[in-house]
Amino acid sequence: MTKTNHLKNESEVNEMFTRVAPNYDKLNNIISLGTQKLWRKKLLAGLEFKPGIKALDVCCGTGDLAIALANRLPQGRVTGVDFNAAMLKIAEQKAKTIPNLILINGDAMDLSLEDESFDIVTIGFGLRNVPDADKALSEIYRVLKPGGQLGVLEMSQPTNSLIRVGWKAYFKVFPYLAKLAGGHVKDYQYLKKTSQQFVSADQLARMMADAGFKAVNYSSLNFGAAAIHFGIKE
Repeated sequence: MTKTNHLKNESEVNEMFTRVAPNYDKLNNIISLGTQKLWRKKLLAGLEFKPGIKALDVCCGTGDLAIALANRLPQGRVTGVDFNAAMLKIAEQKAKTIPNLILINGDAMDLSLEDESFDIVTIGFGLRNVPDADKALSEIYRVLKPGGQLGVLEMSQPTNSLIRVGWKAYFKVFPYLAKLAGGHVKDYQYLKKTSQQFVSADQLARMMADAGFKAVNYSSLNFGAAAIHFGIKE
């Protein structure tokens, strides 16, 4: 089991995301200086899209990645899954005019979806917020069809010592930047911890391989502050 958050139980994580939901998109853009949008584009650029396929976005949150998938697959079908009702409500508002996107409430570690039912699965900034990332990867593997693709966008650990010093310094101040923009320091202290304590890009690649994925590869973003991983279910 790869512990990826340090709260007592999932209900605390759920309550935290309910509190941050109203300002989540705005604060993420401010804190990331807009880079999260570029990261999502890079994730999609690394996937192969074919007409009529089915895609799943796990931990879809307010829906940006799921919506981007749906726009890339006008003849396909996209399902977004998240365990937080407040985040899903925002996603539903944003996706009102997108007929090929379905949003459902669900647990990344116990997906209520059929085996081998999706051609593509993505998860953006979600693995670090589930209690057991290995179990989530196992569930993703289960619902992917043979030959299906997984794309993961997640925070990582810079390997360059100088970059790491700056990275740590930034994380000391970013909860207070969130406060200035209307967020709660305590909530963003939690998000800071999950970012800093998540596994390295190499470790995540090994976890994906252990879950059964083949051809696992990744590219670092912003000098290692984040990474995009890809894998195939054979």
